[in-house]
Amino acid sequence: MRRILKILLKIVLGVLILGLVAFGIIYAIYNEKLPEGRSGPEADALAENMLATLNYKQYQNTRFLEWSYQGGKNKYKWDKENGSVVVKWDNYEVKVDLIAPESSLAFKNGERLNENENQDIVEKAIDYFNNDSFWLVAPYKVFDKGALRSIVALEDGSEALLVTYTSGGTTPGDSYLWILQPNGFPKSFKMWVKIIPIGGLEATWDDWLVTRSGAFLPKSHEFGPFTLSLGDVEGYNNP
Repeated sequence: MRRILKILLKIVLGVLILGLVAFGIIYAIYNEKLPEGRSGPEADALAENMLATLNYKQYQNTRFLEWSYQGGKNKYKWDKENGSVVVKWDNYEVKVDLIAPESSLAFKNGERLNENENQDIVEKAIDYFNNDSFWLVAPYKVFDKGALRSIVALEDGSEALLVTYTSGGTTPGDSYLWILQPNGFPKSFKMWVKIIPIGGLEATWDDWLVTRSGAFLPKSHEFGPFTLSLGDVEGYNNP
């Protein structure tokens, strides 16, 4: 038995060492430092131009947004006008009040949860919403409170928009470098975020639809070998 345990321990250690070596190689190849940019009116103008290409006014006037995340694991119906969102996953349904989160209500299998369980599940729903909604509407958040904008000159001579969120959301401090088409329309961003140890990984923003309300919203993102689907994305004004 001891001999078997020693063999298993060696195998586990070997796998861990190989994993660390592989991560080190990937880190050395793909990790990028957060670029420095120049802030000011020019950066704001670049951000405003990106919003204009995306029909920002139509997005502002869109009342309801619906989408899903992780292959439909998390589902959302967001009422932007009332500041509320219904979040569903597994057997849970949470009616989140984004203006007064303490008023939010959580259900499991249709039954109201008690006060302690309600708070825990509501917090989880808000974390889900903060992350999953960002993949839907990130371009429209470049002027959010706490967002710092700057221009970064790329090697090909074009300009990219760097946005750093100093507050708000679940992970303040994250930065995103928007790579833009010549007309200012976004096509991808690079990320420097707390939950990913490698900086500068790129996700596409090129699978768009025009919603019933006239706003542009993405249907999916390519992130390395992975595809992040947002399901049946909808944006409309009448229930």
